[in-house]
Amino acid sequence: MPSKLVRRYSMVKRYGIIIDTLVKYGFGYFVDQMGIRPLGSFRSRFKGRFTSPPRPSSGPERVRKVLEELGPTYVKFGQLLSMRQDLIPKEYAEEFAKLQNEVPSFCFDEVERIVEEEFGKKIEDIFLSFDSSSIAAASIGQVHRAKLLDGTEVVVKVQRPGIRKIIGSDLDILYSIAGFAEEHVEEAKLYSPVEVVDEVYHSIHAEMDYTQEARNIERFRRNFENEPDIVIPNVYWEYSTRRVLTMEYIDGVKCDNFKTLEEMGLDRYKIAENGTKAFMKQIFEDGFFHADMHSGNVLILEDGRICLLDFGMVGSISNEVKNLLVDALLAVTREDVTQYLEVMRDFGMVPDELDVQSFKIEYGYILSKYYGRSLKQLDTPEMIAETMTLLRKFRIRIPPNIALLFKGLMTISGFALQMVPDFNVTVVAEPYAKGIMHNRLKPKQIAESLYSDLWQTARMLHKAPLQISHILATAEKGYLNLKFETHEMDRIVAEISSSSNRLAFSFIISAIIVGSSLIIQTGMEPHIGGVPLFGLMGFSVAAFMGIWLMVYILKTGKI
Repeated sequence: MPSKLVRRYSMVKRYGIIIDTLVKYGFGYFVDQMGIRPLGSFRSRFKGRFTSPPRPSSGPERVRKVLEELGPTYVKFGQLLSMRQDLIPKEYAEEFAKLQNEVPSFCFDEVERIVEEEFGKKIEDIFLSFDSSSIAAASIGQVHRAKLLDGTEVVVKVQRPGIRKIIGSDLDILYSIAGFAEEHVEEAKLYSPVEVVDEVYHSIHAEMDYTQEARNIERFRRNFENEPDIVIPNVYWEYSTRRVLTMEYIDGVKCDNFKTLEEMGLDRYKIAENGTKAFMKQIFEDGFFHADMHSGNVLILEDGRICLLDFGMVGSISNEVKNLLVDALLAVTREDVTQYLEVMRDFGMVPDELDVQSFKIEYGYILSKYYGRSLKQLDTPEMIAETMTLLRKFRIRIPPNIALLFKGLMTISGFALQMVPDFNVTVVAEPYAKGIMHNRLKPKQIAESLYSDLWQTARMLHKAPLQISHILATAEKGYLNLKFETHEMDRIVAEISSSSNRLAFSFIISAIIVGSSLIIQTGMEPHIGGVPLFGLMGFSVAAFMGIWLMVYILKTGKI
């Protein structure tokens, strides 16, 4: 019980911080709409009601600043939304893409305490040396250089103290807000806000478990062990836990330090090409990809090799999804809207209420810009952005793993364009896509596909008689229910129910009036002014109920 009270107190306290931050950036109207202003500080209860606070230049910028100020959970929430132009307007997605995890470092005493708690030893019994100043700090953890007892140079990522408690409270609040919006805001239901928070939950919990990141690193090392141009740091498992991750130290230059790269005599086009090839290999060959290959997560070594860092945000796709992506790309280059729509159906993206004809017309207009172009001539980032805008207009949601894939593609495109302003990512992608198409035409692949289809069909036919038997047996017992969803019928039923309630209420008032009249006729004591008290009370109650019913009818306009 005490732990529940502590958790509840923590949530209320966090609500106060959130409300104060929203009011600070001019979102007091939203706080009032949610009815939560009383949970804020005394100052925020009045701030914004009579004065206009100074604001940044735009709504998206103000929201970004709110998310940054509220900390890691909300930064992660914004970063996730930045990938979802199918859910939010482009200007918000672009602003949220600026969200950074960089925050001030926490003190070395806390670092030492966490390391010693995780290993049950003094820090000097684990490491020969451990730098007290961090080389990088993010919202969930920070990184220090160190040396193992044998002199091996390493970097150690240590999780921020108390971060799990903060994130736990924030997720509880996000779930409560999302649940409220999904239940009471009709437009919000279309975007399934609870599912979006679920994505944040899984993403941020995976990022907080450093053993998961270590497993990701190991998998990337296996995938790239025969690729001489890509370096993945080694993990030291005996010095790694859920809150501490120890990796090989690799000396390199940040990829956006162009002056140093030029002084080193490195070919920027070759770096852009190798980075893009590495991403395409992850997609088309490995089915396991780094979704955040921005400049902060890429080092360039003195010999031109690329080192990838920070493997907290990764995604995976199956062979089936790879084939569907190629089908979508072919549909685009052939201006085949019908085929593209079928690919979307295979992804499970097409809602029942989609206006198919309107979608075909509008997407056909977009595809006409790319018709007849080779893969080399496609401007992939622009095409993705236009498609996302259209999906949002028609309220079509893309699966989370595909959203993560698009995020990775846009990030690697940004990386390559930083290196070479006119670099075309699609040129590098073409041979990989053609390789998949070529493999699909091989006799062995065709035979395997046919076998799979035949097996699925045979399985369905095998199960059909039993399923039909179950349906008939249920119908014979009188338990067969058919569910129809008709929103108009629901409205009619609601109207009938409301009318019935008002009619019943009127009968109750009538019954009270009749009963009170009979009491007065009997002369029952006690009396007030010669009139029975219970009779007067009955008339008073009937009058109050009658006035309430009249006011309700006048306000709603429904008799």
